[in-house]
Amino acid sequence: MSAHKPYRPVVSRVPLKDRLVRPFVAFAHGEANSGMLLVALAVVALLWANLGPAGHYDQFWNMPVSLGIGSAQSHLTLRHWINDGLMALFFLLVGLEIKREFTIGELSERRNAILPIVAALGGMLVPAGIFLLLNLHTGDLRGTGVPMATDIAFSLGVLALLGSRVPAGLKVFLAAIAIVDDLGAVLVIAFFYSKGIQPSMLMAVAGCLGALVMMNRLGVRSSLAYFAAGIPMWAFMLASGVHATVAGVLLAMTIPIRTYLDPVEFTSDAREALTAFEECKIRRDPRLMTEERQMAVRELELACERVQMPLERMEDALSPWVNFLIVPIFALANAGVNLSGGGQATSWIGAGIFFGLVLGKPLGILLATYIATRKWSSLPEGVTWHHVAGVSMLAGIGFTMSLFIAELAFGPAPEHDIAKLATLVASVVAGVVGYGWLRFKGAVPARSEAPPTASA
Repeated sequence: MSAHKPYRPVVSRVPLKDRLVRPFVAFAHGEANSGMLLVALAVVALLWANLGPAGHYDQFWNMPVSLGIGSAQSHLTLRHWINDGLMALFFLLVGLEIKREFTIGELSERRNAILPIVAALGGMLVPAGIFLLLNLHTGDLRGTGVPMATDIAFSLGVLALLGSRVPAGLKVFLAAIAIVDDLGAVLVIAFFYSKGIQPSMLMAVAGCLGALVMMNRLGVRSSLAYFAAGIPMWAFMLASGVHATVAGVLLAMTIPIRTYLDPVEFTSDAREALTAFEECKIRRDPRLMTEERQMAVRELELACERVQMPLERMEDALSPWVNFLIVPIFALANAGVNLSGGGQATSWIGAGIFFGLVLGKPLGILLATYIATRKWSSLPEGVTWHHVAGVSMLAGIGFTMSLFIAELAFGPAPEHDIAKLATLVASVVAGVVGYGWLRFKGAVPARSEAPPTASA
């Protein structure tokens, strides 16, 4: 092999692709933009279902699609591939966020974790209780899990619109509640919306999960390696009767959070690499790249890779795809509902979901927060009871999770459209009321540590 020759790199100050992509990157960095995109595509879905050719919306999303290799073929509708396949990546991201928060985040310390955990439990149990109360006489309790969910991206997006009008601790509080709520939704899906369990397939899932845990213990850090074992686990889960998206959460639990360098070691290694790079100057042209400089760059890259958590790296890579592609496609495929159906507004199922989200969420979170602050914890710094009231209203934005659970609960039955319509209307009402409350009441200081009165 020939020896490496020095060369002077051609430097492009502003690459064309960066100029083209920059507006999309800036859009993706806006916290409220993913929620705005969801709203836009939900409106498109509603218009498509009601103004398009009769039945075309459902016909399109229910078209059969076969995927597989050779004789191993899976025959599902396009909507099922989105809900069971693409949404597994959404649940993978949810699982990564849950693991991060409970291991190194706000929920890793007992005192910080108690308040949002108790608040989230109240925000799940009271809506479920309202649905049960309104539907017990009908005997149809399939939708009990629908009003229990909170859409984390949507609710945080609405809160982001308020900017500095609300304290930073309020965003952390809402995010923590939503994380616990997501964990509850995953458990509800796994235990109450699974059908026809196949023990042999679950054994195969356990085998894949064991391999993933072993990879974690051996220090494997490659995302591709974890996906290589996670994809067959998803396929086995799909055939097991447990909803396939649960595989995404299980995969997330095995992604390492360990790093091989601490910040002090990273600083030392990075400084050594930069020093070596600087000392390799070529007298006749200091801008030349040499083999020694390439080695220094590789050492710096290795140090950067070793100081990062694989979990954080995977989360950063998935977030834009999930928030700006997968979840919007899910909304487009599932939010369409024909508004011409009779009796939807007065359905007990619709009423249970609507009042569960709009009334049950605020009541449950406020009551549970009040109990927690009296016994175990206190409100975050700068957060008043007016803020808690506003956040509890925003938690009534069910949207993605509620639509997902409604799909599992009702399938193609007529009640599915009722559940979707109730979820959409309740989410809009909760978002508007919560935003309005925080905008006009959020800056009002609380005089005492008691919940606001009706006259406040």
